[in-house]
Amino acid sequence: MPNRRVVLLGASNIARSLSIVFDSARNAWGSPLDIIAATGHGRSYGQASRIFGRTLPGILQSGLWDALASRPPAPTAVLLTDIGNDVVYGVSASQIARWVERCLIQLQPVAQQITVTQLPLASLETLGSLRFLTMRTILFPKSRLTLDYALTTARDLNAHVTELAGQYGATIVEPGRHWYGIDPIHIKRVHQPDAWRQILGAWNPDQDIESARHSLIRWASLRRLRPQSRKMFGVEQHQAQPARRLSDGSFISLY
Repeated sequence: MPNRRVVLLGASNIARSLSIVFDSARNAWGSPLDIIAATGHGRSYGQASRIFGRTLPGILQSGLWDALASRPPAPTAVLLTDIGNDVVYGVSASQIARWVERCLIQLQPVAQQITVTQLPLASLETLGSLRFLTMRTILFPKSRLTLDYALTTARDLNAHVTELAGQYGATIVEPGRHWYGIDPIHIKRVHQPDAWRQILGAWNPDQDIESARHSLIRWASLRRLRPQSRKMFGVEQHQAQPARRLSDGSFISLY
């Protein structure tokens, strides 16, 4: 097992750019890495989420925490991102903040570096009613969230997240407005290498981190990896972890 570790907590922004994220993590924190991730489209920090027939446990209820506790100590860098996902499920800003704080409480003792991304407020603030309804229907078809509630809750949650980052010694990263396009919450493919270099480069601020490169083959290969536990149309599926060993000796475990 590698003697350096990365913990990634998030949702679709990680899942959509797995190869870029993993390569950026190795560029920022060294190689090989023990990569432990809880991610996936629509992922919630504190409750089960069901998207297109696939159900994942909340990040707090996932097997990631038992896996982390069972690993030997190692220099560890952590990322918490996609924190606004639960707004779409109608969860209050204060409840989401409590879930995020529980993650930070468990991670702080084992992590040397923690990075937290703010919500992409600059992008969200440009939303009009029609574009909001279109994106909500495409990305979260069962949601009945209104634009006014979403923006008010996102602003409140962003303030909580910023405060928690300071309280727990985490580096806060503000997403760049130019990272997003018509889709206000997902980083555009063309900007993924630079965005993840900036986000994960906060683990090693004294070094000029190289940007990762897109690879369709590696992306497709990593997208096929299964988490430890999920349901597909109500059928339980389980996968032993680590799910993959990379050519540099890094291990990937998904929860």
